[in-house]
Amino acid sequence: MKTITTADLKSLQEKHSDLTLVNTLKPEHFEKTKISGSINIPLEDNDFVSRVETEAGAKDKPVVVYCANQKCDSSEKAARKLESAGFTSVSRFTGGAEEWQQECEKQVAANQSC
Repeated sequence: MKTITTADLKSLQEKHSDLTLVNTLKPEHFEKTKISGSINIPLEDNDFVSRVETEAGAKDKPVVVYCANQKCDSSEKAARKLESAGFTSVSRFTGGAEEWQQECEKQVAANQSC
Protein backbone atom coordinates (compact mmCIF):
# COMPACT_ATOMS: atom_id res chain seq x y z
CA MET A 1 0.00 0.00 0.00
CA LYS A 2 1.34 3.40 -0.93
CA THR A 3 1.39 5.93 1.90
CA ILE A 4 1.71 9.65 1.30
CA THR A 5 2.55 12.78 3.29
CA THR A 6 0.88 16.17 3.36
CA ALA A 7 3.27 17.45 0.69
CA ASP A 8 2.53 14.40 -1.48
CA LEU A 9 -1.22 14.98 -1.17
CA LYS A 10 -0.89 18.63 -2.15
CA SER A 11 1.17 17.62 -5.16
CA LEU A 12 -1.38 15.00 -6.21
CA GLN A 13 -4.20 17.53 -5.89
CA GLU A 14 -2.33 19.94 -8.16
CA LYS A 15 -1.39 17.31 -10.76
CA HIS A 16 -4.57 15.23 -10.91
CA SER A 17 -7.87 16.99 -11.45
CA ASP A 18 -9.46 13.53 -11.42
CA LEU A 19 -8.18 12.66 -7.92
CA THR A 20 -10.81 11.19 -5.62
CA LEU A 21 -10.12 12.09 -2.00
CA VAL A 22 -12.14 9.91 0.40
CA ASN A 23 -12.72 10.49 4.09
CA THR A 24 -13.41 7.00 5.50
CA LEU A 25 -15.01 8.04 8.80
CA LYS A 26 -18.67 8.01 9.82
CA PRO A 27 -20.76 11.00 8.65
CA GLU A 28 -20.95 12.52 12.14
CA HIS A 29 -17.16 12.94 12.06
CA PHE A 30 -16.88 14.18 8.48
CA GLU A 31 -17.28 17.93 9.05
CA LYS A 32 -14.60 17.92 11.77
CA THR A 33 -12.20 15.93 9.60
CA LYS A 34 -12.98 17.25 6.14
CA ILE A 35 -10.17 18.18 3.79
CA SER A 36 -11.25 20.53 1.03
CA GLY A 37 -12.37 18.57 -2.01
CA SER A 38 -12.93 15.34 -0.12
CA ILE A 39 -16.04 13.20 -0.09
CA ASN A 40 -17.32 11.07 2.75
CA ILE A 41 -17.69 7.36 2.12
CA PRO A 42 -17.56 5.55 5.46
CA LEU A 43 -15.57 2.34 5.47
CA GLU A 44 -18.47 0.63 7.25
CA ASP A 45 -20.81 1.18 4.29
CA ASN A 46 -21.72 -2.14 2.67
CA ASP A 47 -21.27 -0.53 -0.74
CA PHE A 48 -17.97 1.22 0.10
CA VAL A 49 -16.06 -0.17 -2.89
CA SER A 50 -18.80 0.46 -5.43
CA ARG A 51 -19.33 4.01 -4.15
CA VAL A 52 -15.62 4.78 -4.47
CA GLU A 53 -15.60 3.31 -7.97
CA THR A 54 -18.61 5.43 -8.93
CA GLU A 55 -16.93 8.59 -7.62
CA ALA A 56 -13.55 7.79 -9.19
CA GLY A 57 -15.06 6.71 -12.50
CA ALA A 58 -12.72 3.72 -12.90
CA LYS A 59 -10.47 1.50 -10.82
CA ASP A 60 -7.32 2.93 -12.42
CA LYS A 61 -8.03 6.54 -11.41
CA PRO A 62 -6.10 8.03 -8.46
CA VAL A 63 -7.80 7.57 -5.10
CA VAL A 64 -6.51 8.82 -1.75
CA VAL A 65 -8.12 7.66 1.47
CA TYR A 66 -7.69 9.30 4.86
CA CYS A 67 -9.17 9.40 8.33
CA ALA A 68 -8.71 11.54 11.44
CA ASN A 69 -5.04 11.11 12.33
CA GLN A 70 -2.08 8.70 12.38
CA LYS A 71 -3.68 6.57 15.09
CA CYS A 72 -6.83 6.00 13.06
CA ASP A 73 -6.76 2.78 11.05
CA SER A 74 -9.88 3.07 8.89
CA SER A 75 -7.92 4.56 5.99
CA GLU A 76 -5.47 1.65 6.05
CA LYS A 77 -8.33 -0.84 6.03
CA ALA A 78 -10.02 1.12 3.23
CA ALA A 79 -6.88 1.15 1.09
CA ARG A 80 -6.44 -2.59 1.51
CA LYS A 81 -10.09 -3.18 0.65
CA LEU A 82 -9.83 -1.09 -2.51
CA GLU A 83 -6.60 -2.78 -3.58
CA SER A 84 -8.23 -6.20 -3.04
CA ALA A 85 -11.11 -5.04 -5.25
CA GLY A 86 -8.70 -4.22 -8.09
CA PHE A 87 -8.02 -0.51 -7.67
CA THR A 88 -4.56 0.20 -9.05
CA SER A 89 -3.81 3.75 -7.91
CA VAL A 90 -4.73 3.88 -4.21
CA SER A 91 -2.79 5.93 -1.65
CA ARG A 92 -3.27 6.37 2.06
CA PHE A 93 -2.70 9.83 3.53
CA THR A 94 -1.18 8.76 6.83
CA GLY A 95 -1.35 12.07 8.68
CA GLY A 96 -5.08 12.40 8.22
CA ALA A 97 -7.20 15.46 8.80
CA GLU A 98 -5.31 16.39 11.97
CA GLU A 99 -1.97 16.75 10.18
CA TRP A 100 -3.64 18.54 7.25
CA GLN A 101 -5.18 21.09 9.63
CA GLN A 102 -1.86 21.67 11.39
CA GLU A 103 -0.18 22.35 8.05
CA CYS A 104 -2.97 24.75 7.06
CA GLU A 105 -2.55 26.66 10.31
CA LYS A 106 1.19 27.05 9.59
CA GLN A 107 0.45 28.34 6.09
CA VAL A 108 -2.12 30.84 7.32
CA ALA A 109 0.33 32.06 9.97
CA ALA A 110 2.85 32.62 7.15
CA ASN A 111 0.23 34.57 5.15
CA GLN A 112 -0.16 31.76 2.63
CA SER A 113 -3.38 30.19 1.49
CA CYS A 114 -4.31 26.75 2.65
